[in-house]
Amino acid sequence: MNPPTERGGWWHEYVCPAHGVELSHVGFETGRFPAGGVPCSYGCRVDTPAVRGAWMVLAHHFWARRIRLLSYDGGGAELLASYARLYLDLTKEGEHDQAQDWMQRGRLFHQALTDAVWGVPIAHAIRTLADRSVVELDETLPMLDDMVAGARRARDAMVAQDKFSSNYTAWFNALGATASQAAAAVRETEWDGADEWLTGEHGQFAHLDASTGDDGWEWEGSTYYHGFVLRAYLLSLRGYDPSAVPASLETMIAALADIATPGGLLPALHDGPYRRVPLALEWLEIAALAGQFTSAVDLSAVAAHARAEVGADYDGLEDRFDGWFSGPPRAGALPARGPDSTYAVIRTAGIHAILDHGPHGGSHGHHDKLALYLYGSTTPWQPDPGQVPYGHAPWRAHYKSVVSHPTIRIDGLEPAEATGTLTRNGNSISATVSGWYDGVRATRDLVAADNYLLDIVRVTADREREIVLQFRPDVDLTVEVGPRATRSTWTGDEKLYGYHRGDGIPVTRPGPGPADDPQRTRTWIDWTVTGTSATFCSVYSTAPIDDDLAEVITDV
Repeated sequence: MNPPTERGGWWHEYVCPAHGVELSHVGFETGRFPAGGVPCSYGCRVDTPAVRGAWMVLAHHFWARRIRLLSYDGGGAELLASYARLYLDLTKEGEHDQAQDWMQRGRLFHQALTDAVWGVPIAHAIRTLADRSVVELDETLPMLDDMVAGARRARDAMVAQDKFSSNYTAWFNALGATASQAAAAVRETEWDGADEWLTGEHGQFAHLDASTGDDGWEWEGSTYYHGFVLRAYLLSLRGYDPSAVPASLETMIAALADIATPGGLLPALHDGPYRRVPLALEWLEIAALAGQFTSAVDLSAVAAHARAEVGADYDGLEDRFDGWFSGPPRAGALPARGPDSTYAVIRTAGIHAILDHGPHGGSHGHHDKLALYLYGSTTPWQPDPGQVPYGHAPWRAHYKSVVSHPTIRIDGLEPAEATGTLTRNGNSISATVSGWYDGVRATRDLVAADNYLLDIVRVTADREREIVLQFRPDVDLTVEVGPRATRSTWTGDEKLYGYHRGDGIPVTRPGPGPADDPQRTRTWIDWTVTGTSATFCSVYSTAPIDDDLAEVITDV
């Protein structure tokens, strides 16, 4: 039972090269890479330098969490002192020389970002112990001071590269804030770092302003990176009064609540894991801190869903976060928000639908403009498939591509990055996009009635094209072609029924499941038309669709 004693690499390399699944989380408590390699769920054993480095990252993070939990009961001081000595020994030669060229080099890990994500919980553990004044922690000071200096260098580099709004910056600020707070607590001096790390020209509040839109979304439009940045902000604010924080942090929390299903399922929009236990732990952390930050947004369903995903081995860390802030939660109505410029959410009769129409989102965006994602309370009928660990380039390219999403594909090509325009009128929304395919314009209209959702897709082109509307389920799907229409049944914890009419014929074929397991086969539908225009109409309901309900599309 010991922490690892080697530097770490890049966790995204922790992926089976054959199957594209994340490798099993085994052996972290020993600090020693498993003999014979780490297993994947399909029986492989993988042992490469990249996988060893990725395993070291995850093992260090495992121990950071364990030490943080121990600190709440007054333990972990010896482990922290040992880590401080190890840190100074492993980083004495400076930046990690095995990092890839595109990375901002770290010291303990390939990336400075990984240094920060590991360093924040370590610094919190030190502060928790220092606040109790029950143990000697002076031996951790050289490590903490080095963390602060590293965070400053890394943040300055982002500013110099005109990348201040990057999600990296939020974590460099978080490390600077938490490590300097911990050092002040050990030295028994007042913390004077708020001007630099929170309220300063390049602090967290300036980053919050630069990286989020009026609708509360982090600019990359990814559920994962939105939460990643939000988590860094909340962790930075230990001992701070919520009333002194910009209101836009509250709108970030509200943006998460907007896309969550009633059962607490958070759609994996754009880059980010589709399903992953370490991510569920991050949602638990966010929900615990967000609940103390604001009483106007309820993430309890998200927390309950995440805790169920973690399972019986949950260690209870997030239950120890009481009293995180120095003041009460923000109360009253949420601050005014801008229009739904990133995603449009529409709910009706047990259907939770999300329409992607906003900005691409940079390197973490996917080619899924006008995609329609369909969820029940806990069932991903037609979800965003998420993303595999980035170290698997072929599968990453697949999940980033248009073919993996429930949207429109033209001539089998990838679209250009584009942003659609959205209008909302009562219970209906309409999004239009052009410029993504040369000479092609498309509109997707959604109408929410008391007992159904109507989906109408219209495509026009300046020349004959192959126009495909794609369906991409993550549940068992049955399709029945009739004389007037095609019926579909989507079977999960909850059932969804579809009735489809329009140009062309929907054709089924096998395709990969979402990114947590690319080997899971699902039934895909490609509804194909060759011509200069196409119209596709679908009605969805959680009850079987009778003839009367089917008639809602006859006038389209």
